[in-house]
Amino acid sequence: MVGDRMADQYGNARVLIVAGSDSGGGAGIQADLKTVMALGGYGATAITALTAQNTQGVQSVHPVPPPFIAEQMASVLDDIGADCVKTGMLHDIAVIESVARELDQRAGGVPLVVDPVMVSQSGHRLITDEAVDRLRGVLLPRATILTPNLPEAEVLLGRAIEGREAMAGAAAALLEQGAGAVLLKGGHGTGKDILDVLATPAGVERFEAPRLAVTSTHGTGCTLASAIAAGIAQGMTVYDAVVRARAYLHEALRTSRPLGHGAGPVNHAHTVTPF
Repeated sequence: MVGDRMADQYGNARVLIVAGSDSGGGAGIQADLKTVMALGGYGATAITALTAQNTQGVQSVHPVPPPFIAEQMASVLDDIGADCVKTGMLHDIAVIESVARELDQRAGGVPLVVDPVMVSQSGHRLITDEAVDRLRGVLLPRATILTPNLPEAEVLLGRAIEGREAMAGAAAALLEQGAGAVLLKGGHGTGKDILDVLATPAGVERFEAPRLAVTSTHGTGCTLASAIAAGIAQGMTVYDAVVRARAYLHEALRTSRPLGHGAGPVNHAHTVTPF
């Protein structure tokens, strides 16, 4: 079923999301599903961890056993199939290896978006140090596109990224680790504009946008990666999927409304047209 593409460019493109759950609904699986639906796709899930989480932080994490993560993936891929797979929170070596095996066995030719979720926005560590090396060695070479933020890119590179001018070189260095493309996100940087850098074998592209004065920024990384996955599933090029995903996230941030007492969620119900 994986190779039987059911979606046309603007139809119900199938995205399998392998990631953790956010009980507050702003990030993780919940944000992923809302995003894919808003952009016209069909989202299915394999949940890797349950979290007690809200706008103020992560209170607790309950890992899902790796064999059951694999069973969820097999169940979806053997029946519904996928036009793109997106990974998020993969917290330890056993989980990463289990996910990689299922991808090899059931989704070898399916595009893969790897969002290397390592630390929550509130600073809660979501992946072990040992798992970072495994993520780098096992999943990055499979990735159609890797979507790290600045702190995640620094972990993957093992060095600091000093300022905006260093971002292009950092994205290119990450590309050398095996991914087909790298979108290095600059939201954690400083300044009135946000710089994102897309590195592909064809070169480096810079995207700049004004930094919005909003506090509802929870789940932006999950949202952007899933928006890219939806575009790729619909047959877009990586570049076009990134452009649309950034436009979607910008409007979701701009139209967000405060919820909770911390960093609230973006407005996933907003969409961009045409698809």
